[in-house]
Amino acid sequence: MTLEEKIAQSETHVFKTVFPDTTNHHNTMFGGRILLMMTEAAFMTATRFARKSFVIKSAEQAEFILPIPAASLIELVGRVEKVGTTSVHIRVDVFREKMLEEGREKAVTGFFTLVAINEHHRPIKVL
Repeated sequence: MTLEEKIAQSETHVFKTVFPDTTNHHNTMFGGRILLMMTEAAFMTATRFARKSFVIKSAEQAEFILPIPAASLIELVGRVEKVGTTSVHIRVDVFREKMLEEGREKAVTGFFTLVAINEHHRPIKVL
């Protein structure tokens, strides 16, 4: 399998509903909750890509483009952007959808670096 095929197969899609317990005082999704979900999607993507244990090294450039109101559907899409010796760089985009309308809009985007580790928590080769 080529690297491009491996990247394509590991693309990860996670769908969630924005319930009131995940919103802030503006009735939009709490930013910290979004970052948590994005981190989880990045972890799943890295794991599906290499089938190894990973830890997060960094979260960077999280850009909140649009608010995500309560009663929305969201889709998180994780994709491997770059593969290093012991790390992978994952892009996670979050799209919002109104429940009763067609279409979706990108609401958040961010980048995460995860490091592959062995049973002794030491970095190992990704591939």
